[in-house]
Amino acid sequence: MAPWSYARPKSGLGLRFGFGVSSVFEGGGMKKRRTKIIKDKKKRGEWAESVFIARAGEEGLAASKPWGDSRSYDCVVGRPGKFVAVQVKCTIARLESGEGYICSVCSSHKPYPPGSFDFVAAYVILEDAWYIIPEREIRGLKSISLCTVGGEAKYEHYREAWSLLRKASETGDSESSAPQSAPEQSAVAPPTSAVGRMATAASYFKRYLERNNIVPGKTEETS
Repeated sequence: MAPWSYARPKSGLGLRFGFGVSSVFEGGGMKKRRTKIIKDKKKRGEWAESVFIARAGEEGLAASKPWGDSRSYDCVVGRPGKFVAVQVKCTIARLESGEGYICSVCSSHKPYPPGSFDFVAAYVILEDAWYIIPEREIRGLKSISLCTVGGEAKYEHYREAWSLLRKASETGDSESSAPQSAPEQSAVAPPTSAVGRMATAASYFKRYLERNNIVPGKTEETS
């Protein structure tokens, strides 16, 4: 039996293992069970990064984590030549109103400098909801409100917006996956050798003759 498979018991109960929210199946139905929260903030943040990488994989995005933790971003998404930097955040802190959650988007109580990353991936753990937000939308802020309603729902259109990462990293796109044509070379390439200089001179002479409608070997008749 595979390590992640399970045998359905006679009682009709089965357990599905995964990140975030686990579920118990009862008689063909599904009952949502509260996720066990990691109390240590740093460990919880590291766990959220692993959840992000797993979820990005489900979305067909190649994600990886740079070595060390001194970068201004936690993960990268994309392919060689087109990587997108992502800062991963998570929250379990409810707003005082009870309608939504507050999520920190700063470092050491200070906003991130512009250009520190490309996107924030904010995970509301108790709702199992991801927000993929461009860096410019949270620039200069220390915290944002998520899973909100009404006038506070400023970031709801970024909920589960994985397509933004896909577009930015150019992965999963049929056009980007096709072989790229070689860039057009300029009409006059800088010569790098004696042969190159001779070729450049010959090309210039040819264009000169064509521009002035001169046929080699013939002289222009005089009146």
